[in-house]
Amino acid sequence: MNTGKTIFAQVMEHLPLPEFRKCVQHYGGDYKAKTFSCLDQFLVMAFAQLSYRESLRDIEACLRAMRSKLYHMGIRGGISRNNLAHANETRDWRIWADFAQVLIHTARHLYADDPFGVELDQTVYAFDSTTIDLCLSLFPWARFRKHKAAVKLHTLLDLRGSIPSFIRITEGKVHDVNVLDDLIPEPGSFYVLDRGYLDFGRLYRFHQALAFFVIRSKSNFQFRRLYSHAIDKSTGLISDQTIMLTTFYSAQAYPEKIRRVRYFDAETDKRLSFLTNNFLLPALTIAQLYKCRWQVELFFKWIKQHLRIKVFYGTSDNAVKTQVWTAVSVYVLVAILKKRLGLDHSLYTILQILSVTLFEKAPMLQVLTDFDYETEHLESPNQLLLFN
Repeated sequence: MNTGKTIFAQVMEHLPLPEFRKCVQHYGGDYKAKTFSCLDQFLVMAFAQLSYRESLRDIEACLRAMRSKLYHMGIRGGISRNNLAHANETRDWRIWADFAQVLIHTARHLYADDPFGVELDQTVYAFDSTTIDLCLSLFPWARFRKHKAAVKLHTLLDLRGSIPSFIRITEGKVHDVNVLDDLIPEPGSFYVLDRGYLDFGRLYRFHQALAFFVIRSKSNFQFRRLYSHAIDKSTGLISDQTIMLTTFYSAQAYPEKIRRVRYFDAETDKRLSFLTNNFLLPALTIAQLYKCRWQVELFFKWIKQHLRIKVFYGTSDNAVKTQVWTAVSVYVLVAILKKRLGLDHSLYTILQILSVTLFEKAPMLQVLTDFDYETEHLESPNQLLLFN
């Protein structure tokens, strides 16, 4: 790397700028922009994420203190709270959503061969949502309950590399299961879902698309057992059955056979029941796939702790979505950086180093590797590790 460039500039070199300009042009993002372009806006928002800025005033103060280095960071426009606030309010959030998808495509290709805990050639996704609480008086458009506002982040996580491949941001009152209608199932892929998504009509759409689902069943659904298959009970398996739904509406919504696997989890002392439309994988593998669903929960916990998506720089729908999508872009960009540079450190460690070295002029690889650091993980039977 050129030692004359700041660490921030070296990180941003991994951005595919031709694709970025296509996204901006598609939505007319730079129309009538004179002093603060879409690229300036993205770089400032990325800086805010990487350096953990808490407000527009915080961003302005930090960047103005380093005014002489802004040009070398790639920021050409004038930095002010008004410029950034106006850009976040008015520029179409879909610019950042489309660009995040470009980065996601690159990252998924880089992590395509990474293991995720189950030996399986097919792509495995975990789908879930998390709620981000907001103040109702400041975000009236995001009404959730009578005295509360919130937005939901619905995420389809590729378990190879923990890369989000689909994100939908909705008001808090939108039910999780409705977002399944926005997914386009990939034939041959596995979708791991919690029991909150148990809707047989929507699951049958996955089956018709030749995609596989693994979902935890509810205790009160009615079925008729057709076959029972041999299992090894020493592995924790309780039963492996082929069933048919018996209630009128459920049977109409899903008229095919379903596989029901029951498993005893010794770590949590719970009996779990799973439904799937895959009849070829071993029953134990079905249980292991569901256990991997916990990675999406860790992903939500991680981005809430280490990215700025709980305190927002603007109060409009557009500003909130802009901030969330730029945060996702930064997350995926750091994941790309980790893979391209062959770093062994976790994403958390990389972010911490970047946060205090953004203005330094030194080779980035040297900064990220030339130190002694040991991560000590306390083993917990109820906690999986993300980004080892």
